[in-house]
Order: sequence, then structure tokens, then C-alpha cells
Amino acid sequence: MEPIILVCVIVLILFSLLLLLLTRYKKCPSDKIMVIYGQVGQNKDGTNRSAKCIHGGAAFVLPVIQAYEFLDLTPISISVDLKNALSRQNIRIDVPSRFTVGISTEPGIMQNAAERLLGLKLTEIQELSRDIIFGQLRLIIATMDIEEINADRDKFLEAVSRNVESELKKIGLRLINVNVTDITDESGYIASLGKEAAAKAINDAKKSVAEQDRDGSIGEANANMTERVQVSEANSRAIEGENAAKMAIAMSNASLREKEAEALRIATTAEKIQAAKALEEAYAAEQEAETARSAREKATLEADVIIGAEIEKRKIELAAEAEAEQIRRKAKGDADAIYAKMAAEAKGMEEILTRQAAGFEKIVAAAGGDANAALKLMIADKLEDLMRVQVDAIKNIKIDKVTVWDGGNGKDGKSSTANFLSGLMQSVPPLQEVFDMAGMELPEILGKKKEELTAPVQEEIPDEVQEPVAPEAEE
Repeated sequence: MEPIILVCVIVLILFSLLLLLLTRYKKCPSDKIMVIYGQVGQNKDGTNRSAKCIHGGAAFVLPVIQAYEFLDLTPISISVDLKNALSRQNIRIDVPSRFTVGISTEPGIMQNAAERLLGLKLTEIQELSRDIIFGQLRLIIATMDIEEINADRDKFLEAVSRNVESELKKIGLRLINVNVTDITDESGYIASLGKEAAAKAINDAKKSVAEQDRDGSIGEANANMTERVQVSEANSRAIEGENAAKMAIAMSNASLREKEAEALRIATTAEKIQAAKALEEAYAAEQEAETARSAREKATLEADVIIGAEIEKRKIELAAEAEAEQIRRKAKGDADAIYAKMAAEAKGMEEILTRQAAGFEKIVAAAGGDANAALKLMIADKLEDLMRVQVDAIKNIKIDKVTVWDGGNGKDGKSSTANFLSGLMQSVPPLQEVFDMAGMELPEILGKKKEELTAPVQEEIPDEVQEPVAPEAEE
């Protein structure tokens, strides 16, 4: 673990040193001067440098032994209201002005700014600059007359710029602009000079106007004379020119008419020829177009008839094919359904018969293997159902009213009514006959067959038997 811890400590130290180096690499903005002070090297004469100034770019500031600050290059506006400044004529004047200064970026002057302005606030720099400007401005006014200051303003501003800027450079500043607004004095000397200059200018202007008026009148008369002479000469030459021009115009018009007539003849002939050719070509084109149109209409009619017949034929074929396909599918479906139904019925019948055979086998086994006894057991089990069948044969016969007319033609002592009822009862098949129709013999346990009816019917039945029926029944 110790080597790992040692490696981690070394890496942490190197990373911290790298961060420290990166944080000490400082960049200087374009509107500032970076001043590095501390141990920054030596001058050529072997003395230690007080500071290192950088405008733009970047530099590495050594930790502990070096530090840095910025000087702002923003222009500084200073209002200088100079009052009672004594001129060379011993006249006191007021010179209100505004100076714009800023820290210089020249190498030597930047060094002065670093030595004298670093750490000062903006107001302090303004006050320092104002004091220097006041002194130099008074000095310049003292060496100049009022006429020079007022009349030759450029000379005055040039002297101010030269003297003030030379002093500002000593503290690291440079003069950017000077603006002198208005110069006044207490005695009114400048105002008098202005009035004198104004009066002189007015008089000079009046004299110049009078002279110009005189020269204008003379010049106007000479101009009128010259104009009349030149106009007459010009009119004479103009008349001659006009006559010559008219002759030339007449000749030109005649030649023009001749050429126009010839051109009209040629054009008329060419137009008629071209019109005839055009009519000929138009007739030929119309004939070709009519031929093509008739051929196209014929082809269109033939195509309509043939295509219509083909379409109708195809429709019939498609309908027949669709109907045949539908019939085939329906027949196949019906055949499949019938086959499935018959297969299901056969399977059901097979299942019923199989189960019946199994049941019969069990009944015979229960009867001790005697088939006759087994048959008797089955009949005994179904006897009630057999009797119900016989009863149901006449059960549902609705006899609303029975009217029997007895004519007295009875035989064997029986009336017609008795014979009617006897025949009605005999219409129900006896149990013996049911067995006979089934091909079987009635078991002895159910009785034996009577050969004939021995006991006649003794009961007398009235001539008319009426049975109450429902109100809706008919006779």
C-alpha cells in the first residue's frame, strides 16, 4: 500500500502544481494594460526594473515573487474652465474648454503610467491631469495676444496640444482631443474687436455691392448691344439656312414620294403573290386535314365498335366463368355437407346399434341365456308404452258432436248406434295384431287370442249421442 500512497501523493502534487501554473498564466484584454511588478528583471544599466507593462497578449506571473494589476485605457474627459488668465497684453480672459486624455500605449510612456498612476482611482487621475492642463494653459495664454488667440484658433490649439501633451506624457497620459468653446474677457475687448470686424466687414460688403452694381449696369448695356447685333446676324443666316433647308426638303420629299410609289408597287405585287400562294397552301392543308379527319373518325368508329364488342364479349366470358366457379364451389360445398352429414348419421347409427347390441347381450345374459325370456323382459318393460300407443291413436280425435240416425236395420239384435261404436273401437288395432304385423307372437303371459267375440254388446245407446264441446266447435 505504501508505494500506491506515494504515487497518489506525487500525482496530487503534480496536479496541484499544474493548476497553480495555469492560474498564474494571465491574459491582458485589449482595453487594458497589465502591469507586472515585483522581481521583473533589470534595466540595461543594471538597475532593477520597477514594472513590466503588457498591452495585449499574455504573460506568466510567478507566484510569491510577482503580482499584477490592470490600467484602464478608457478615455477620460476633463472639463477645464480657465478664468482670469492673463494674456500678453495684460488683459484677463476666460477660456472654457474640455480635454480628453487617456493612458498611452507607447512603451516608455506606459512605464511612466505604471510608475505614477497604478493604484489611483479615476477621480484622482482626473484631478492630476486637470492641474497639469491648468498650468500649461495659463502659460500658453501668457505668451499670446488676444487677437492671436481669438483670430488664429488653430495656432492656439496647436500650442495647447504641444505643451499639454508633453507634460501629460511624464505621468503616462496622452492628449486625445481639445475643444475650446468660447473665449471672453472682462473688459469687453474681444467684443469690441468683434464689433470692429463686423463694421469693417459691413462697409466692405456695401462697397463691393456698389461696385458690382456699376459693373453690372455697364455689362448689361454692352450685353444688350452685342445681343442685338448678333441676333440680327443670326436671323439673316437663319433665313438663308431656312430657304436652303426648304429646297432640300422639297427635293427630298419628291424623291421620297418616288421611292414610296415604287416600294408600294413592289409591296402590292408581292402581297398578291403571297396571298395567292397562301390560299393555295391553305386549300391543300384543308384538304389534307379533312382527309386525315375522316380517316381518324373512321378509325375511331371502328375502334369503338370493335373495342365495345371485345369488352362485351369479355364481360360475358368473365360472368360465365364466375357463375361456373360459383356453381362449382356451391356444388362442392353441398357435396361436402351431404357427405359430412351422412358420415355423421352413419357414425351415429353405428354407435346406436353397437350400444343396442351390447344392451341386448346384457339382457340375454341377465335372462340366463334364454332369448325367449329376454324378449319377455323387454316386452314387459315396454308394455306400458305399447298400451299408450294404442290409446294415443284415438286420444287426439276431437268429436264435437255425433249424430246417429238409426233406421232400425240392425242385425243380430244390434242397433246402428251400437254397430257405429263397435266399429269405432275395432278401428284401434288389437295388441295381437300389432305383434303379428311386427312378425312376432304374443307371449302367453299377456293372454291368448280369442277366435271370436262371444258376448254381444248389451248396452243400449240412445238414438242420439251428444257430447258437450267447446263453444268454438262446429257441427
